[in-house]
Amino acid sequence: MTADSARLTALAVSAPANLADDVLVEVGLADRIAPLPSAIGTLWVAWNGRGVAGVDLGDDGVAIAAEHAARTGRRTHVRDALPSGLASAVARRLAGDRRAQVRLDLRGRTPFEVAVWEKALEIPFGEVRPYGWVAVEIGRPRAVRAVGTALGHNPVPLLVPCHRVVRADGLIGNYSLGGPHNKRAILASEGLDPGALEDAARRGERLVGSDTTHVVCWPTCRHARRVSQRHRVTFRTLREADALGYRPCRACRPTAADAA
Repeated sequence: MTADSARLTALAVSAPANLADDVLVEVGLADRIAPLPSAIGTLWVAWNGRGVAGVDLGDDGVAIAAEHAARTGRRTHVRDALPSGLASAVARRLAGDRRAQVRLDLRGRTPFEVAVWEKALEIPFGEVRPYGWVAVEIGRPRAVRAVGTALGHNPVPLLVPCHRVVRADGLIGNYSLGGPHNKRAILASEGLDPGALEDAARRGERLVGSDTTHVVCWPTCRHARRVSQRHRVTFRTLREADALGYRPCRACRPTAADAA
């Protein structure tokens, strides 16, 4: 060995033990998963260099990591906490800050599923829409059942707010992240009263209008909530509202298909 070779050899350092795992996570060939507290219990958020790939609820992170790995085909490492930047962005998004940027890794999902989830992302914090609204908005008005199935398969609940989509009859409906009880709790944390919404739906109060503006909205629309009791008018269908000269709100966009 020459003197130069010896000097070069002396400069060599061993690669960090976790370098290979870090690279795989960064390029999206492996995931990490860590806990995050929430109003309904401990969430386990899985992520990689492409974005957040899963949100699950439970106490056993090792078991949830194994389920995530089986679902995605990617090795999943349990960590004590999310990176600070990601934890902050996720917390802000869950609190209703739509400016918080949280990238999502939705690889392997169908274009229809992604369209459904992207539409659900448009529903504002503290508001709900029926499954039929999503179907109409994505140009598939007859695919209401398929919309429900896609929302049930949402891999990143809460970040994609499938809890803000309710049944056609106005009842809250089921929820993949712990069932109807958790769905009610999450909606309540966003300022809604799920019981009151369901009671109103049972009375046939599916839409809310103002007799001053003659605009009709979904009941949780921010514009509907500003209508005073004195000027509040309720309708069972959009056809009924249209017959009295009311026009659909441009913000919440009720349609005949999903208000029928």
